[in-house]
Amino acid sequence: MTASPSHTEPTELSLEALDAMDQVTFTTTTIWTDGDVEFSGVPLKALLDHVEADGSTVEMVALNDYAVSMPIDALEDTAPIVATRMNGETMSVRDKGPYWVVFPYDSDPKYRSEPIYALSIWQLNRLKVVD
Repeated sequence: MTASPSHTEPTELSLEALDAMDQVTFTTTTIWTDGDVEFSGVPLKALLDHVEADGSTVEMVALNDYAVSMPIDALEDTAPIVATRMNGETMSVRDKGPYWVVFPYDSDPKYRSEPIYALSIWQLNRLKVVD
């Protein structure tokens, strides 16, 4: 995955680099999967801090160039996460991988809304921070 902090060169982050960061794991249901699913990965906020992102919005882009944007000040310490694993396994492109931005949907009604679902981008390929 590529992360582009505002006004700097992109940073390539491998699965190994993401695995070396502090991880968050939660179990939740989603509108795209059946039953409880365990997701684990890096909080998006921590990832942006890691690459020293400087800006007000993060643009998240999928392999097919689908993109969504989220204000950085809306990020929480543990949600959303850039999930690297679903039920303990890395995700193939066919299974919404390699990375999927997910929220702990079952933990709070605020995560069960169309705006949040729209931010839950799968097949995440790159992040770009803009002013």
